Amino acid sequence: MSDTDGKKPLGLGGGRSGHVKQSFSHGRTHNVVVETKRKRVVVPGKPAAGGGGARAGSPSAVSGDPSKRPAGISDAEMERRLAALKAAKAREAEEAAQREAEEKAREEERERRRLELEAKEREDREREEALRLKAEEDERRAREAELREKKKAEVRAKPAPEARPAAPADRAAAEAAAARAETKGVSSTGPRKTDRDRDVRAPVADDRDSRGKGRDDNRRTGKLSLSQALDGEGGRQRSLAAMKRKQEKARQKAMGGNLRAEKQAREVQLPETILVSELANRMAERTPDVIKSLMKMGMMVTANQAIDADTAELVIDEFGHKAVRVSDADVEQVIDQVEDKPEDLQSRPPVVTIMGHVDHGKTSLLDAIRKANVVAGEAGGITQHIGAYQVKTESGALLTFLDTPGHAAFTSMRARGAQVTDIVVLVVAADDAVMPQTIEAINHAKAAKVPMIVAINKIDKPAANPQKVRTDLLQHEVVVEAMSGEVQDVEISAKTGQGLDELLEAIALQAEILELKANPDRPAQGAVIEAQLDVGRGPVATVLVQNGTLRRGDIFVVGEQWGKVRALINDQGERVEEAGPSVPVEVLGLNGTPEAGDVLNVVETEAQAREIADYRIQAAKDKRAAAGAAITLDQMLAKAKADESVAELPVLVKADVQGSAEAIVQALEKIGNDEVRVRVLHYGVGAITESDIGLAEASGAPVIGFNVRANAPARNSANQKGVEIRYYSIIYDLVDDIKAAASGLLSAEVRENFIGYAEIREVFRVTGVGNVAGCLVTEGVARRSAGVRLLRDNVVIHEGTLKTLKRFKDEVKEVQSGQECGMAFENYDDIRKGDVIEIFEREEVQRQL
Repeated sequence: MSDTDGKKPLGLGGGRSGHVKQSFSHGRTHNVVVETKRKRVVVPGKPAAGGGGARAGSPSAVSGDPSKRPAGISDAEMERRLAALKAAKAREAEEAAQREAEEKAREEERERRRLELEAKEREDREREEALRLKAEEDERRAREAELREKKKAEVRAKPAPEARPAAPADRAAAEAAAARAETKGVSSTGPRKTDRDRDVRAPVADDRDSRGKGRDDNRRTGKLSLSQALDGEGGRQRSLAAMKRKQEKARQKAMGGNLRAEKQAREVQLPETILVSELANRMAERTPDVIKSLMKMGMMVTANQAIDADTAELVIDEFGHKAVRVSDADVEQVIDQVEDKPEDLQSRPPVVTIMGHVDHGKTSLLDAIRKANVVAGEAGGITQHIGAYQVKTESGALLTFLDTPGHAAFTSMRARGAQVTDIVVLVVAADDAVMPQTIEAINHAKAAKVPMIVAINKIDKPAANPQKVRTDLLQHEVVVEAMSGEVQDVEISAKTGQGLDELLEAIALQAEILELKANPDRPAQGAVIEAQLDVGRGPVATVLVQNGTLRRGDIFVVGEQWGKVRALINDQGERVEEAGPSVPVEVLGLNGTPEAGDVLNVVETEAQAREIADYRIQAAKDKRAAAGAAITLDQMLAKAKADESVAELPVLVKADVQGSAEAIVQALEKIGNDEVRVRVLHYGVGAITESDIGLAEASGAPVIGFNVRANAPARNSANQKGVEIRYYSIIYDLVDDIKAAASGLLSAEVRENFIGYAEIREVFRVTGVGNVAGCLVTEGVARRSAGVRLLRDNVVIHEGTLKTLKRFKDEVKEVQSGQECGMAFENYDDIRKGDVIEIFEREEVQRQL
């Protein structure tokens, strides 16, 4: 091996790792050049004759024939050198990766130090800026204090003005007045003021006049009499607060100067928005000072302008007070949420709701329990309202019953009955079994999670089958005790009174299991079962007290209304002073008619009740506005386009109670389809008034009165304006009439009746008429008044009417099957031999909803 650079051969010295740089052939020997960082080594290989065999310099070539290796190098030495070369390459790659990682770490360290330095410089700048601002503020305050001291010194050093002598005319007038007083017997007991005294007081008066602020403490109004002038009596006197302020100023002056009272730090309740004047009032600061503070912030505001909570909080902090954020909904926190202690709870009567299908005997059952004729007072024997009654059993136990209507339109009223109840009595007729409203009652009871008692009524009838009722109830997951279930079932007859004692015993047992308790010694809370507008008594609400005791004179808030209890009337029509838990009463004294289902809460003051009601009214308005604003422009256009194709029947509904009005509206809104619908313009409670007639006239709508009548002015107005008023007492008739009226708005359905076919045998050209088809009626009959379609290869190419239908030379009305005739189409001449004419008639059929 030879070293071309004159250095040691590779592997013979302490050289660093190297790599193969290039290979070349010299004569018959293939040499390999290995270049390291310090030297260049040529490793001789085997001869390269013929270019065959192993590649020169490879381990196989070196470890081959000893005669072909370089002189003096054995196989082991060559393998050792190659292994050293490979290890040198690995070390170099490892060192390069290590250097790269170190460089990356140094770069990250430099970046971190740069960021830290920038943050530190920014903090230093901010600190210097804060110190500069503080120094400027201290300097400004010092200048202001110095200026104030300078002004005070100037005021103290200012000499008193010279006294001016009294005018001779004024002195003469005073002497004349004193002479007249002596002649009339008026004596002046006070010491007479000398000219010197007047001269001493004159500068003070002149100084007050020069400032424009001088006012006599004893200013007089009206005529000035001589006695008032001499005695100083009468006139407007100072208020007590002004006298106290004057005394306080005098006391402070005597103690050594004007001492300002220590400023109090207040907690200011801050809503989401607040008026500037209200903010100043809550901070007990002057409104101009608050406006000045806001102007320094760049806000040009007035006293009656509203500002947001963040800005107001900055102002509060500047004046040294503490802001307490409150929400508008916090006004409802005054509603007493008392945690009842176990020792305060007392047993209360259970609230039992009678539910079931229409005409299954619910009201008759309650009538038998109350021993009162309730059914006679209902229109058509159907319960239209929710009734609440309290019954005392023979054992002395009190039970509160709610009677809900069974008609499908009163689903929402039954739902309210289930929400306030403790026990549901499901009445099922033994001769009618389970019906749709029975299923709804079961669902309401399950949704309210209240226990149920099944009362199988009308077992005295011959067709009664109680076992079928029990079996049908299994389909709705109601398993009675007779079929190894947990639901109590009692067979009763409301007509004969059979089984009523067992039913009351079952109710008492279920109430005992529930352990119903309430705290009567707390502000009352209850649910509105029904509400109505009485002509003589105003808004009246039937309230079921759930907790606490409602007393006459209590101030309450219910939904969006508030009031003061003027009278409480129980289910017997008697006035009572208070109503405890589970007692239903009629409440008088509301300022408006609440919604059935609203919660009544007693509050302490009238202001709190009014504030809560106002908040709820505003929240309802905001909710309606948000719902209207949520509609996009595309949706509004699509809705307007859809409304153009939908016929509407507008109606105006007035009912006797709120629950009935809501139920009627829900029933009417379900009437209609894609072509016609019923739109309720307005619904309310109470008699029909002139304003209702005016709205109905403007909209062209009838007025629907449910258990109410129009007053005399409204009737006269309706007769003059031609507005129709319809009265109803049964909801069946109301819904059926409205459905029939809405059906009249439906477009008639057009049906086509096929009456015959004719085949064109020949086409003739007639002057003044056009092409005339010579036809043979192959099926049915051809009529002059019927519609026709021209078929060519079973494809309709024209539809229209006939211009002429002739039999020989005569114009005829119809041609029977098997006869020939001539036909000409109206405004169409493209007819050919072999075409087929289809004859049909159209019929309009009135549709029903």
